[in-house]
Amino acid sequence: MIDSKANEKRENTKEKMSNDVNAYDLIMKNKELLLDRNPKKSPVRFIFSHSALREGWDNPNVFQICTLKQSSSDVRKRQEVGRGLRLCVNQDGERMDTNVLGNDVHNVNVLTVIASESYDSFAKGLQSEIAEAVADRPKAVTEDLFIGKVLKDINGNEQVVDTATARAIHFDLIVNGYIDKKGALTDKYYEDKANGELKIAEEVADSAASVIEIIDSIYDGRAMQPENARSNNVELEVDESKLAMPEFKALWGKINSKSVYVVDFDTDELVRNSIDALDRKLRVSKIYFKVETGTMEQIESKAELETGSSFAKEESTTYESSKAVSSNVKYDLIGKLVDETGLTRKAVIQILQGIQPTTFSQFKNNPEEFIIKAAALINDEKATAIIEHITYNVIDDKYGTDVFTDPTIRGRLGVNAMKAKKHLYNHIVYDSSNEQAFATELDTNTNVAVYVKLPDGFYISTPVGHYNPDWAIAFYEGTVKHIYFVAETKGSMNSMQLRLVEDSKIHCAREHFKAISNGEVVYDVIDSYKELLDIVTK
Repeated sequence: MIDSKANEKRENTKEKMSNDVNAYDLIMKNKELLLDRNPKKSPVRFIFSHSALREGWDNPNVFQICTLKQSSSDVRKRQEVGRGLRLCVNQDGERMDTNVLGNDVHNVNVLTVIASESYDSFAKGLQSEIAEAVADRPKAVTEDLFIGKVLKDINGNEQVVDTATARAIHFDLIVNGYIDKKGALTDKYYEDKANGELKIAEEVADSAASVIEIIDSIYDGRAMQPENARSNNVELEVDESKLAMPEFKALWGKINSKSVYVVDFDTDELVRNSIDALDRKLRVSKIYFKVETGTMEQIESKAELETGSSFAKEESTTYESSKAVSSNVKYDLIGKLVDETGLTRKAVIQILQGIQPTTFSQFKNNPEEFIIKAAALINDEKATAIIEHITYNVIDDKYGTDVFTDPTIRGRLGVNAMKAKKHLYNHIVYDSSNEQAFATELDTNTNVAVYVKLPDGFYISTPVGHYNPDWAIAFYEGTVKHIYFVAETKGSMNSMQLRLVEDSKIHCAREHFKAISNGEVVYDVIDSYKELLDIVTK
């Protein structure tokens, strides 16, 4: 006699074991399928894990981790959080880093941890460790921060900051309210920087970008604070009535075409220009060790101990490191430059072989800085070549309205979000007070039919990374000369210094919209609604 219940139990067990094996193979072995965004090929979106997140599992596209079990183990928490701290990849396995996303890299690579209270102390401890890891970075803006630094102006000319110039820069930062009495950067500095309205001392106004880069080297503990997702109390919803407006449909029909670009420039010319730029501009600082000795007789407070003010310095000696490149450390100089510039290995080798021996000898002084600065200079030359030689051609592929409906966009009312009447969404999330003012003008002007702050999913491919324009605007017919407008909003155009790469992306955007719209869509960089009106009414 056959026990049907026993058979049923065996069948269920067999099925469960089969499912477990399939799940294990999918999660641990078939990562490419797991990353596929096509739900028909890979419908898995949630993984309930008992131990896979501890070690040995590397999936770069983890964006949410929900802890279901209370744990007091910091090691386990590190392993769990570590699963989500990798830069994500797209469906082609391409790493979504700064080279691809530019400034949006931090908007895309976000890990959300839905955690218990035990994570609070863990997060604070992790932040303290990060702070210690960058403890060698200066914590206050002082005159000494600038002395001896090399500034580069908009024409590529360089100057070394002397004591008088450093004093002028520092004094100007105090006058403009950018640093407090302890030398810490203020909220006003970050606000003006976001709006492109930073005021830099007149003596170095042409080298503003270099000055800002030095200021940003300051360690700011606020940057280490994780964002509290619960504070983002507004989730944007598409207004279906706006989506159905004839004006929006017409606007979308003129800007949703995709394009491909062709860059027809002479590689030999790029190699020559890169060699010349490296020989003229590459300056790599040597690595020094600074040893300070002194005494500490008494400590008045914890703050004195942390800032080092209770330590009386008596002597300071600087030693040059003549062996920055350790025999134990191998640098793939060619491979790194290929990754950073997108050039072929052949082109990179030609550039390195062509530069002066004195230029190349700087590599041994500071390999990391050599790679970073050399790649930046080569990319500047590449950007110049792109501006001169790029053309765009429209293709049949188009963006769908899912670029608006699919992403989840959140903000905080009164902080970086506000209600909107003419926006495609019911609210708008802005990045700066300049964007807020611009959106307010769009929302209240009777000439504007509908507008949208374009989401990250809408981008133009360029040789120097994806470019995401800020705004698409449709005016009522008969009110202005140019009905359809795509805008990039920046801060004060007089004080702003666009780097060549950013300038190249903007040039590419102009060529793209020319190619897809037959001149019916105007694209431009503006700093205010008034400037927008000046353009569309001409």
